[in-house]
Parts: sequence; C-alpha cells; structure tokens
Amino acid sequence: MSLVIYTKPGCPYCDKARDYYNENNIEFAEYDAQNNPERKKEMLEFSGGDLVVPCIVENGEYIQSGWGDPLRG
Repeated sequence: MSLVIYTKPGCPYCDKARDYYNENNIEFAEYDAQNNPERKKEMLEFSGGDLVVPCIVENGEYIQSGWGDPLRG
C-alpha cells in the first residue's frame, strides 16, 4: 500500500492524521502542500481543487480531505 498525506505546518488535523498512522504502524509519505507549490498542485489534482488538509491519497486514489468525524481541516 502506498499512502500519501498532504499537510501544512501547524495544522492540528494533520497532526491527528499523522499520529493515527504512526500509532497503527502504517507507513506514509508526507508532503507540505502549503510551502511546496508542486505538491500543492498535486494535492489539488487529487482533491478536485479542495484546499482542505490533510489530504489523504492511497494507492494513487483520493480518499478524503480533512480528519475526524465529521471531517475537519
């Protein structure tokens, strides 16, 4: 499985997503979508233009933007 999380610095929902995956020993790549224009462009292509982070992509498929129930970001 390939898991990517697009985040921005200081985002508490990004921290919660990161903590969840780390606590469950799920490997992921994390990209800064705020300070890296290329990663932001990638994220927007996956999310259909949604700027909400964290943006979760699994095996090249968009899963969700935001974290929690209901989703927040």
